[in-house]
Amino acid sequence: FPLVLTLLSPLLSWQFSKEKDFYTFKVVNSRGKLVSLEKYRGSVSLVVNVASECGFTDQHYRDLQQLQRDFGPFHFNVLAFPCNQFGQQEPGSDKEIDSFVRTVYGASFPLFSKIAVVGTGANNVYKYLAEVSGKEPDWNFWKFLIDVDGRVVDGWGPKVPIMEIRPKIADMVRQIILKKKEEL
Repeated sequence: FPLVLTLLSPLLSWQFSKEKDFYTFKVVNSRGKLVSLEKYRGSVSLVVNVASECGFTDQHYRDLQQLQRDFGPFHFNVLAFPCNQFGQQEPGSDKEIDSFVRTVYGASFPLFSKIAVVGTGANNVYKYLAEVSGKEPDWNFWKFLIDVDGRVVDGWGPKVPIMEIRPKIADMVRQIILKKKEEL
């Protein structure tokens, strides 16, 4: 038996060393399709729990779309997760939310299916974000910045404007571009 454990040890340690990061999760998009977040690995992501009827909606959606336009989609993506947990401010269906965001704000960033972000029913992605960052959303438009390797860089509440985070995103995107140039 000890010999078997000795022989299996490298295999077991490999199995457990495959550490979870943000990009190892799978989620459902606003059109009902299962999507692996792995497709965003190598780019910077700003993960936001969004709501259509919140006082923060207009400015945040405008600024999120501006970020997507300026930095995306090859090096950066806003990843929007509708949530109706705070003030019941995201009451619509996935289809209605998708239509609203695309029509009113011209959103070109990925939009996912409506989820819970806190509590016992919280989506695993948000459980992970809260656990790793030590910050749990307490309202709509919480923002988590994810690096190219799926590590959580930081998190901010809705009162922190997107434009305050923008320089950090710009710097991270610049690093990606510089690294790619060096590899050529």
